[in-house]
Amino acid sequence: MSTPSQTVGPFLSIGLPWEDGPEVVPAGTPGAVWIRGTVSDGAGQPVPDALVETWQADADGRFDHPDDPRGAAGNGFRGFGRCPTDSGGQYQIRTVVPGAVPGAGGLPQAPHIDVSVLARGLLHRVVTRIYFEDKDNSADQVLALVPEDRRHTLIATKTEDGYRFDVRLQGEGETVFFDV
Repeated sequence: MSTPSQTVGPFLSIGLPWEDGPEVVPAGTPGAVWIRGTVSDGAGQPVPDALVETWQADADGRFDHPDDPRGAAGNGFRGFGRCPTDSGGQYQIRTVVPGAVPGAGGLPQAPHIDVSVLARGLLHRVVTRIYFEDKDNSADQVLALVPEDRRHTLIATKTEDGYRFDVRLQGEGETVFFDV
């Protein structure tokens, strides 16, 4: 017997964050940057109880995972970040800009960070990517699949101490989400 589906609830702000979640790299790591943004709903209102998770390679394009035989560089890099949004729908994660990683057929993918967002009203997480405006994204096979007029929703803009990447869950300017 199956049970009815349930949307992700407000328990996110209680049960899922952890103290060092936003720290993919420790403070003082050379090349560390902040990824900051706002998660908003279809009406453009901030979502104060969303959870943003990131998974990425290190600056050399290596993953901190047993399936990557190259292994990550270490130095406190863990490849995974998690940050709840605050009352204004804002999140922040300290990390490094990842290096290019191998893609299909051995072709390199542009530097990117994989992102999952969980929030009230969603039955399942939504998944997207962060690309960087100051990196060469032209040959990325995944980004090339996105209609050109929507690619800007995947591009983080440079700030003084990192990048800004806003997530729009639906509506005008909706972030591109991937079916994974």
